[in-house]
Amino acid sequence: MSKLKIAIQKSGRLNQDSLSLLKNCGINISNGKEQLKVSVTNFPIEILYLRNSDIPQYLEDGVVDIGIIGENLLIEKEKNLQIIERLGFSKCRVSLAVPKRINDTSIGYFEKKKIATSYPNTLRRFLSTNKINAEIHNISGSVEIAPNIGLADGICDIVSSGSTLFKNGLKETQVILKSEAVLAKSSVLSPEKERILEELLFRIRSVLRAKNTKYILMNVPNEKIETVTKILPVLKSPTILPLAQNGWSSLHSVIQENQFWQVIYELKNAGAEDILIIPIDKMVR
Repeated sequence: MSKLKIAIQKSGRLNQDSLSLLKNCGINISNGKEQLKVSVTNFPIEILYLRNSDIPQYLEDGVVDIGIIGENLLIEKEKNLQIIERLGFSKCRVSLAVPKRINDTSIGYFEKKKIATSYPNTLRRFLSTNKINAEIHNISGSVEIAPNIGLADGICDIVSSGSTLFKNGLKETQVILKSEAVLAKSSVLSPEKERILEELLFRIRSVLRAKNTKYILMNVPNEKIETVTKILPVLKSPTILPLAQNGWSSLHSVIQENQFWQVIYELKNAGAEDILIIPIDKMVR
């Protein structure tokens, strides 16, 4: 039987989240930190630990079938690969930054300036779109130090929290693109591997859906059920169960994580009591 080959980052910010996602999908991964290739006993996949920058080429060549990678790297490497799922972790942005002493935060500041970056293709397209003529210095690692040593007037690099910029006396001025971890696919999968991928995607989507939702239970006076129900952004309709106490019901539903506090506040004001919030492990549709 064929095995689906999945590439994940050997080390770095994507590694642990990628492994955690697969484990939450019920995939048992042996401790293979020193191995480049690890087999899985309970699902037909094979994990390849690769350098992040190599994954796009391996996907394009069909050496691996799918890969978990930052969208920013796919854009930088200019590979025509299909993104089949956005994974919601390792969110960041590729931004321009300048020394804090610079008052001009417009894109025009970079006209005829030197910019240090590990993302020359992404930066070049951005400058071209904005009709800015700047000199690009392509360097790897420690891009943030470039302005302090006189190598560049500004930088273009990945920003997550912004703490690294702050420590190096820089400030973010322009966001070029936003990125997150994605699942990308090779264009040369066999029908059998496509079937394995379909089952893996089913599991991944169930995990991601649960991660962004909460299960909610509350007690509601019967005369206020209709009002409360209208507040809930439910999948279809809430579950309503009568309580032993006359005139009251228990109402069960699901809410999105990003709507949580606003919805809870409205429910409380509408008459809901004893509200319980429960994490959801998996959510299958």
